[in-house]
Amino acid sequence: MRILLRLLGFLWPFRWRVALATSLGILTIVGNVGLLATAAYVISAAAVVAYLSMLAVPVYLVRFFSILRALSRYTERVVSHDATFRLLTNLRTWFYGALEPLAPARLWRYRSGDLLARIVKDVGELENLYLRAVSPVVVALLCSLLAFALFSLFDAFIALVVLAFLVSCGVGVPLIVERLSRGVGRRQIALRAELEARLVEDIQGVRDVLAFGREEAERREISALDRKLGKSQRKMALVSGLQASLTDLLMNLCLVAVLVLAVPLVAAGDVSGVYLALLALVALGSFEAVAPLGEAFRFMGRSLQAGERLFELVDAEPEVSDPPETRPVPDHPLLEFDGVSFRYAADEPPALEEVSFRIEPGGRVAVVGPSGSGKSTLVNLILRFWDPTGGEVRLGGHDLREYAQADLREKIGVVSQETHVFGDTLRANLLLAAPDAGEDELRDALERARLSETVGRLPRGLDTYVGEQGARLSGGERQRLAVARAFLGGAPVLVLDEPTANLDVLTERELLAALRELMRGRTTLMMTHRLVEMEEMDEILVLSGGRIVERGTHEELVGAGGLYRRMFEVQRGMLSAT
Repeated sequence: MRILLRLLGFLWPFRWRVALATSLGILTIVGNVGLLATAAYVISAAAVVAYLSMLAVPVYLVRFFSILRALSRYTERVVSHDATFRLLTNLRTWFYGALEPLAPARLWRYRSGDLLARIVKDVGELENLYLRAVSPVVVALLCSLLAFALFSLFDAFIALVVLAFLVSCGVGVPLIVERLSRGVGRRQIALRAELEARLVEDIQGVRDVLAFGREEAERREISALDRKLGKSQRKMALVSGLQASLTDLLMNLCLVAVLVLAVPLVAAGDVSGVYLALLALVALGSFEAVAPLGEAFRFMGRSLQAGERLFELVDAEPEVSDPPETRPVPDHPLLEFDGVSFRYAADEPPALEEVSFRIEPGGRVAVVGPSGSGKSTLVNLILRFWDPTGGEVRLGGHDLREYAQADLREKIGVVSQETHVFGDTLRANLLLAAPDAGEDELRDALERARLSETVGRLPRGLDTYVGEQGARLSGGERQRLAVARAFLGGAPVLVLDEPTANLDVLTERELLAALRELMRGRTTLMMTHRLVEMEEMDEILVLSGGRIVERGTHEELVGAGGLYRRMFEVQRGMLSAT
């Protein structure tokens, strides 16, 4: 019930549209019942009146109600769907806005396909709730009361019988349907999310799947999930058939009951014979108001499960949050780590332990070490994706937690080994760093990043579509794109996270030349396991097991004969062998 109430709360900004849709829904039922009633009256009265001209008013009413029904039905559909689609648009925007503060600390446990299913399919699933379970309930209630009032004009007992059948159809059938479909609907949502997440993963990793000959195994697993989903959908179809059958049964039983009760009244002269068909058809027409409720409750389980999946993420507390009062970030800040310790989860070993260092404004510090030593964790803490579990990270002499996250990240440029390139044009990917950048600024950034020649070879230059994840660009070109972004952003603090990883020697040299220019005048922290141009660094920190085990300049560390010296000798030997 709590989930349902929260979902219904989103209707409040659209309350007038919903009220209009409800009013139009009532008019539609009134038009339908009025059409059946007047048509029945005209047919019956035509057999007994002396002149057909005496039926002029009822004939005009038939035309009126037929036009009213058509117009109100069309307008109701337009208004209700417009309100629902506007609401779903707001919901998707709201959900995405709620996701952003959770990234990446709270989202790394979720698969991208599952998140996609939530923001697209789960939000779309709520259409069934808003279209079929809000306005129709009000319409059914009011129209049932109007039907009861109309039948009461002829006989109170018939009115009670009709009301009983309407309640059975509008309440009893939906309750049965909801009970039968509750578990099925929830399972259907879960299976659909699992299937979509698996498909996204397989599409993203299709090269590896093909390379290792796993396509048949993956096809079997996806087929197994699809069969489970199909089985769930077939169960839902059986429930749908049962709901339709029960509705038809109750409607026809109501018709028989009205005739059985009304015929004696006609025979006794208590009710005119011309009203017999009117009573029967009004009873049938009244079921148009309550029949949709069974379908609404059939989808209720799925809608509630979808809402629950959305609120599961929305209600999660962000790993980091802005303070009530923030301070401005200085333009040329000192970067400090003071006794910083961190672990990603309470049951995991520490990723960092008692790490301390400082970088003066414009200074350059490199952090080297084997994979898994904690280098990327430093980046996550500087960007405040996570907060340290011990110690402080300071910028300009103040703890990062005193700054607004957006202000902080505006002052930090990042070039990482996993540069994300959006499936858009090269221009759009550059403007990510500086949305207001002009043509000259873009060209200058490309020139400084050694990317101008590449752009010149592209068929449409900056407006060339680069493919999903930059498929049309090489690894070195994607890295230089990240450097161009950093030039455009102009942030005073620069973080380089394995910027030359997985590049050949020639491409690495070109990129390092661009990075040297990028680092000029910026406070720079470089994370790397490749000991190239370490002589340019003011200080080198050697990280192992989350601790700083050595520190000094390149010459000092080579002379010390420790881990750095061993890494340097191994790398030099590999280069000599090639």
